[in-house]
Amino acid sequence: MLTRKLRDLSVSALGLGCMGMSEFYGPSDDLESTATIHRYLDLGGNFLDTADMYGPFKNEVLVGAAIAGRREDVVLATKFGNERDASGAFKGVNGRPEYVRAACDASLARLGVDYIDLYYQHRVDRNVPIEETWGALSELVAAGKVRHLGISEASAATIEKANAIHPITAVQTEWSLWSRDVESNGVLAKVRELGIGFVPYSPLGRGFLTGAVTSLDTLAADDRRRTYPRFTGENFDQNFQIVEVVKKMAHEKQITAAQLALAWVLSHGEDIVPIPGTRKISRLEENLAALDVVLTAEELATLNAAAPIGATAGDRYPDMSTVNV
Repeated sequence: MLTRKLRDLSVSALGLGCMGMSEFYGPSDDLESTATIHRYLDLGGNFLDTADMYGPFKNEVLVGAAIAGRREDVVLATKFGNERDASGAFKGVNGRPEYVRAACDASLARLGVDYIDLYYQHRVDRNVPIEETWGALSELVAAGKVRHLGISEASAATIEKANAIHPITAVQTEWSLWSRDVESNGVLAKVRELGIGFVPYSPLGRGFLTGAVTSLDTLAADDRRRTYPRFTGENFDQNFQIVEVVKKMAHEKQITAAQLALAWVLSHGEDIVPIPGTRKISRLEENLAALDVVLTAEELATLNAAAPIGATAGDRYPDMSTVNV
């Protein structure tokens, strides 16, 4: 499989987001999810993305079991900062140094590994100076528990401050045809100024850009997307206009809408490594085929015109207070 560089870390050009294997997007099957991870590795993929809060905690256990015996084949990314208890209740964003250390040790134990390749601060704690959080993270690198550091949903100013304490290998933020904030809020520009890699999560717009979500009725009763503003009411209808353009172009190119949407993200540079999530082998293979899709300048212009920055109706989350901090 093709590889790309996140600063000094070489990874597969397309990662595998594992969150949905354990929570948020309706029912899942651990056996099927494990088989999907194995298929990804067998096809030459190496970049797996999880977090302690997915499940909560269950996703790291799942991923750890799936890679047992294949640790050297994997670039393993996990995250801390969105604190939850065992019942799943959110306790808030936590960036206190003592929590950073405890969260890392807990993730290592659940994953069954001696080190984490890429450890992200999942969300920035407004109540803890970034210098304190990243001081603790730098200590984890020195101790050999973590090899590279990342940050998720941080502002350009915070990225610069954190990078001054310890080099950031990757910034992870939502980016797709319907989530283009990073192109206008200074985050993408700052990442490139500092030589940091960029990892777009939800590059398929949480599945919306695939065209598979034609109404809320297509989502399971416990699917978190039912609560997201972009999926509800008039917002849904307006946003589906973008999907129609994607579907039309995909049909003309004899590819799927998912492949077209991924190709759009991939086209932005060799420092971009999307992590689409799936728990099915068929969808995994479909996504990986996007690496072979080439978009012409005219096609890119058409897509950009159909989904200009700021065109998507509704916020990305019901509560936006913890992003771009």
